[in-house]
Amino acid sequence: MARLSFRDRLLTPRVANAMMSPGGILLAGAGAAVAIVAGAPLVIAAGVGALAWGGRVLAAMPSNASRPELGALSEPWRGYAEQAQDAKKRFDAVVASVPPGPTHDRLHTLSGRLDDGVDESWRIAKRGHEIVAAIGKIDTVAAEAELQELRQSAAAEGAAAVAGTIKALEAQLASAERLSTLAQRSRDRLRLLDARFDELLARTVEVSVGSGDSEGLGADVDELVSELETLRVAMEETDRVAGLPSPSTQPPS
Repeated sequence: MARLSFRDRLLTPRVANAMMSPGGILLAGAGAAVAIVAGAPLVIAAGVGALAWGGRVLAAMPSNASRPELGALSEPWRGYAEQAQDAKKRFDAVVASVPPGPTHDRLHTLSGRLDDGVDESWRIAKRGHEIVAAIGKIDTVAAEAELQELRQSAAAEGAAAVAGTIKALEAQLASAERLSTLAQRSRDRLRLLDARFDELLARTVEVSVGSGDSEGLGADVDELVSELETLRVAMEETDRVAGLPSPSTQPPS
């Protein structure tokens, strides 16, 4: 598992709030005032205030939790998951640049909702990778050839003796077809939804400078995350019918 860099942990709305919050500034002032009352020189007092403010900022930084290791995923699934994560980083950088106030608070809330979307994108990409790997284990060429041979035998000698084998081969090929269709549809849908991450990022920049609609942006963020959730559930249901085991690995919190 990859680790979050210091820069990734610093460029988050939560840290920006801590840097600019009145509480943080008051804490710095209080630390300096205590040092001055204790008789410390002004330079040392200023240093004490800065340390108090820095401690508040560090406390607000997210822990260095593991990030999903995308290198294990095949393309195009890895690229889709990376695109979503990259868009989220840029979204948070925009939020961190917005001064404290209602707009910043609204975008900060949306950042948390987008985290859900990034998680869903990762789950979909992982499941897509697993589906493609499962398809590769089904020898459809050999199954087609054997099925054709058995059907010819059944026509010449009677179907009773090979009926069970024919049914099993037909079910195997039908399963492979369902999985192939699911993988293709999921790729197309995830590509479209990931493109919407970038669209939302552009609109976030507009909102950050006061020329966009934050309420409309929020509705679209919710819609995107809901569509990703729907796609992931549909994938799990379809591949369950096809006989794949249920996914067990979740992205770290």
